[in-house]
Amino acid sequence: MVERRRAKGRFRKDLAEIPHGVWALGFVSMFMDVSSEMIHSLLPLFLVSVLGVDVVALGVLEGVSEAAVLVTKMASGALSDWLGKRKIVAVAGYGLAAVTKPAFPLAQSFGVVFAARLLDRIGKGVRGAPRDALVADLVPEHVRGASYGLRQSLDTVGAIAGPLAAVALMLLSGGAFRLVFWIAVLPAFVSVAVLVIFVREPRRAELPKMRQTSLRWRDLGGFPATFWGVVAVGALLTMARFSEAFLILRANNVGLAIDYVPLIMVVMNLAYTASAYPAGQLSDRIDRRRVLAAGAFLLILSDLVLARWADLDGLLFGVALWGLHMGLSQGLLAALVADAAPERRRGTAFGLFNLVSGGVLLAASVLAGGLWQVVGPAATFYGGAGFAALAFAGLIWQIRKSETAGTG
Repeated sequence: MVERRRAKGRFRKDLAEIPHGVWALGFVSMFMDVSSEMIHSLLPLFLVSVLGVDVVALGVLEGVSEAAVLVTKMASGALSDWLGKRKIVAVAGYGLAAVTKPAFPLAQSFGVVFAARLLDRIGKGVRGAPRDALVADLVPEHVRGASYGLRQSLDTVGAIAGPLAAVALMLLSGGAFRLVFWIAVLPAFVSVAVLVIFVREPRRAELPKMRQTSLRWRDLGGFPATFWGVVAVGALLTMARFSEAFLILRANNVGLAIDYVPLIMVVMNLAYTASAYPAGQLSDRIDRRRVLAAGAFLLILSDLVLARWADLDGLLFGVALWGLHMGLSQGLLAALVADAAPERRRGTAFGLFNLVSGGVLLAASVLAGGLWQVVGPAATFYGGAGFAALAFAGLIWQIRKSETAGTG
């Protein structure tokens, strides 16, 4: 009982120490996620059932667009270091994502959706690395994991509200995809307004403009081995996770009615939201890689459940495990990058991390689509389990190596 009260006290104390700017960034992410998930939770079915797109093309779309997110983070992160300013780059990214949203309800062809999705994801890429680096600039080191976890939790609140709104609107409108897409435009612009009005960048007198920080190949040696270890694990987890569009397709594959398919994303994001902040807070007290290894193990279990248990119960259980994995990995990967990166090159470090992950994600999504179409849905998830197992093994090796070095 005493220990439980102490844990609650630490929980509240850490929350109180998180700066207001991090909370504001969390709400920025939340509103944008409401908009994005209202669209993306329905988009695979819209493409397949309305526009007649095949699953391989969907895999290419998801791979290219999500890879664009991560590759663009490279340039935007380095730019934020070069300018000595993060917020202006983040505003540009959120703004681009907002102005592309109306293209989805207007789309009459796969090409229009492809272009809109690509630009939307480029906007996400532009904002991602500067925002993540801005969190590190704003917070004290001892609550870094908790801060990334909090922002991620608020982000996933939006990822819960978006699919719920999509389901309600689909039921009320009799399955009017385009109406849902139009309504989704509004929270995107609210997100931009919150960022402009409520987020204040810290004074950077102690971090002068680093105009020499543009990325050159010879500069890569300036990043420590611990950073490259995070990059390697992140790449393997990206291969294991491919695109969440395949969770939506699996829901339809096991017989869930189209109007209710977005609820799958709600289940995933409930688990994600519930676990992200506690995982981040725990990682401030123990080796973050231990928490991340637990997340990789949950992804193995999730993929195996989704591969072998092809009914609604198995789908819900597998998706919940997937969400727990996300909570135990996404904020922690960001915190690990911030831990390992030189302070004045955090934007570049986040960008570089995501550049590698972006190339991997393109291959992962195309491979997942090919396995689905040629072999079957189960093969996609078995492949994911294999890559997750490699990531888990890599983390265990890194942890044991660190422990051996510490006792040697």
